[in-house]
Amino acid sequence: MADPRADGPPPSAAVGPSGPVLPSAAAVPLLPVWPLAVMFGLVPLWWLTGAFYLGWPLLGALLLTILVTRGRVPLPPGTGGWLLFLALVVVSATQLQNAASLLTFALRLAFYLTALIVGCYVYAAARERPRQVTVLMPLCAFWFGLVTLGWLGVLVPRFAMTTPMEVLLPAGLANTPFIQDMVHLTTAEFSPRSLNPIYRPAAPYAYTNNYGSAYAMSLPCVVALSMLLRRGLLRWVLLGSLPLSLAPAFLTLNRAMFLSLGVGLAVLGIRAALRGNIRVAASIVGVAVLGAVATLFIPVVDLISNRVESSDTNTDRLSLYTEVLDRVRDSPWLGYGAPVNVDTVSADAPIGTQGQLWMVLFSHGVPALLCFLAWFVLAYLVCSRAVSPPGQWLAVVPVVCLVQVPFYGMANQNLALAFFVICFSMALTERERTVAGDRVRRTPVAVPA
Repeated sequence: MADPRADGPPPSAAVGPSGPVLPSAAAVPLLPVWPLAVMFGLVPLWWLTGAFYLGWPLLGALLLTILVTRGRVPLPPGTGGWLLFLALVVVSATQLQNAASLLTFALRLAFYLTALIVGCYVYAAARERPRQVTVLMPLCAFWFGLVTLGWLGVLVPRFAMTTPMEVLLPAGLANTPFIQDMVHLTTAEFSPRSLNPIYRPAAPYAYTNNYGSAYAMSLPCVVALSMLLRRGLLRWVLLGSLPLSLAPAFLTLNRAMFLSLGVGLAVLGIRAALRGNIRVAASIVGVAVLGAVATLFIPVVDLISNRVESSDTNTDRLSLYTEVLDRVRDSPWLGYGAPVNVDTVSADAPIGTQGQLWMVLFSHGVPALLCFLAWFVLAYLVCSRAVSPPGQWLAVVPVVCLVQVPFYGMANQNLALAFFVICFSMALTERERTVAGDRVRRTPVAVPA
């Protein structure tokens, strides 16, 4: 793979209705978009077959095969830091307490690696394509699948089904709680410990927190895509899907989803105010109004309050976080390899779960956590240089991720989703800055007589 600066766009780049475009001529064939469409656009199919989790790394392997076959692939900024993170994760396997933990360790590592592969593929495809918006279409299909399956969780929350993947797996493996959650199909999640169980939409995920995390990452992308399209039927369908998406999203009752979106929109609003960008400000107001109207029909504040009062979720999380801080002192450099089950906390969940920050810190150590967080900080710094309204909306995603990491796990498909959006945003920002620089160079300078 080559340095991302080795083959930047030529100075003949121009701006089209879907953003900056490049001439179609290229020294090598364009990377196809269909593998991304298969991976992200067919999520409902992977969910129905029970292969959404265990098959995800295989789809990443397909992308890697295409990249290796193609050769000369530019790497997105920060790739070296993520490779260092992966190396630290691999070395932390020496700290695993038993062989049974090796399977879950390998699966998490596969998700980390798949995210990087997706990011490299998207970055390369977006940099070389004349119309970058084409690369974003698989996420459009992912969004429609997310909204549709979310409504299944609203309308048939008790639905459950044995999947083909569940049948094919050995009984001992399929009945493992961790694997069972992945391969057994359900549309909603509820806590059996709750005094008043609330069914919260989760499909296509096993856990509703993952749904809320994906929703918060996807919404800025949908707004950006509607701006890039500017006209056409798809744009209006996307805009119409935004109010339809609010019911399943709100009924997840995910506090961190609301928090991460709120912080992201606040950062976007501050930047829009400083730059005097009316179009971005108007879009923020539009999204805020939609959310406010939805609260008139969905008493989300009351529902969240009732859920918190009828469960021990805050106490359980605090107990787990405190235990992580206590134990990581004994193994700060490499952690413990994976979360562990103990009887010293009030929560049923293992130590090192209930948040990606705590998982990386406990499982892989302090250096790995610093590398993990540094990648998202760098991603924000790169993406925040975007000048177009769509680019500024996409730059919200690294902020959303940084807010979520203390609360949501990301060792799943959502990490690849984040890399998809962020690396596309990096490529878009790079194209915009190249076009802007070319315009400056072409502007004639007045010479005094």
